[in-house]
Amino acid sequence: MKRVVVTGATGFVGANLAKRLLADQHEVHVLVRPGRTQWRLDPIKDRLHMHSADLCSGADLTRQLKEISPHWIFHLAVYGAYSDQRDRAEMVQTNYVGTCNLISAALDAGFESFVNTGSSSEYGLKDHPASEREWLDPNSYYAATKAGATLFCRYTAKETGMRIPTLRLYSVYGPLEAAGRLMPTLIRHAMLGMLPPLVHPDIARDFIYVDDVTDAYIRAASMPLPEPGVVYNVGSGRQTTIRELVEITRSVFDVSSPPDWGTMKARQWDTTAWVGDIQAIGADLAWSPHTDLACGLRKMRDWFLAEPDLSTLYPIDPPAHSHSAR
Repeated sequence: MKRVVVTGATGFVGANLAKRLLADQHEVHVLVRPGRTQWRLDPIKDRLHMHSADLCSGADLTRQLKEISPHWIFHLAVYGAYSDQRDRAEMVQTNYVGTCNLISAALDAGFESFVNTGSSSEYGLKDHPASEREWLDPNSYYAATKAGATLFCRYTAKETGMRIPTLRLYSVYGPLEAAGRLMPTLIRHAMLGMLPPLVHPDIARDFIYVDDVTDAYIRAASMPLPEPGVVYNVGSGRQTTIRELVEITRSVFDVSSPPDWGTMKARQWDTTAWVGDIQAIGADLAWSPHTDLACGLRKMRDWFLAEPDLSTLYPIDPPAHSHSAR
């Protein structure tokens, strides 16, 4: 059993990771920024060690980590991944300064593994599967701050020899995902035999189910690494257009109504080419995705059916501008 710290546990991926760590019998401590909604953690909060923390307060972070004395640290706290999160100063403070503070506090406290969360947006727009060795060309302020944090982690690992890998996540989906994102919106409509407003059908993403992602975090923390600051892409390795996704959804849910393309406004990062090269994580950590899209959609449907009390958090017509899939 490991003593583990998770930041960003009130978020979608962080909550799923905390749940996975508990299932694996680890002692899980979560650092929660004051004022964050915690509904995702309600089913497991009695088994968690909750700590109020501000990543911008370096001295407090050092004290807390020394008290916890973690073996593993998973850093998932983030700001700017959604269309309505536009405050550039907050992106800098949370994504870059917060990461630097947490790394410094972790070094003072000691740890075995610190797994940082990166973003596929760090690569910018590519017309091919991006590899971890490619030139970074961020296509937003959010992406720029995430790239900066990744480089800081990588250099710190090189300088200190400490294990600080980064996982660059592609379009993660699954239970507990925010209501305004594509997959919950699509599935909730499909469960009623409908389709939601849709962007252009050629927009593409690399969709990866959240259980496969949490497995990648565990492997990055526990398995031998080729270098302490290695960066890995975490995606399906397969590009899927919105057209293909909708057709799979119509088949899985037996939806007869046709899609109404272009009824949702595109976002600045939408592109017809977005896919990751996942060869490195496969070779080094023996990781590969096991959940295809049809299976993932069914799993999300089953989760919705098993959690009827959450239906109010997933309205059928969420604001169209809030869809996001970074």
